[in-house]
Amino acid sequence: MKLLFDLFPVLLFFVSYNRAEKYPEISHRIANDFLASFTSGGNVSMQMAPILLATTIAIVISILQIAYLYLRKKKIDVMLWVSFFIVTVFGSLTIYFQNDLFIRIKITIIYWLFAAGFIVGEYFLKKNFLKITIGSEIKMPDHAWTTLNHLWVGYFVVMGAANLYVALNYSQSEWVSYKFYSFFALPVFLIGQSLLLAKYIEEPKSE
Repeated sequence: MKLLFDLFPVLLFFVSYNRAEKYPEISHRIANDFLASFTSGGNVSMQMAPILLATTIAIVISILQIAYLYLRKKKIDVMLWVSFFIVTVFGSLTIYFQNDLFIRIKITIIYWLFAAGFIVGEYFLKKNFLKITIGSEIKMPDHAWTTLNHLWVGYFVVMGAANLYVALNYSQSEWVSYKFYSFFALPVFLIGQSLLLAKYIEEPKSE
């Protein structure tokens, strides 16, 4: 359920972009009606209308997610805060400058920030943030937590590099498709790491 919650902005971004791209004249008119005043030139080009509309929806959904968790008095984890901040900042820059490079590299920055955070935590702060976050739910020896930390660092580095490559070498439409389908790598990665670390997970003791 949490995975679907986290991926909801990505799903709506993909759907809204594809709908806007399919109806360029309508999306151009809507983008000018609602977003022109937020751009540096005061006018939205037809080419940029789909990405600007999709970016706006992603920002709004991210804000609503934070608001929902806050009002329900649920814990807002660090990853969601970082994602919210980057989406808002780089999405706003995309809209203002009508330059999709900002939103394209956004996910790379998020991935590499997480990778850097895990590295700093392990080697400089002597803390395993994964263990701190989910250690109460999963019991493993310290060396297994270190392995898990390294796996996540590798995942973030590789996924960030892959996104950057696609962002800089492929069209806007191709990048949007990649952005959506690349998120299916996450459940595959989670299954793979679970199988790898299953032997280390301790069974709860019966009373």
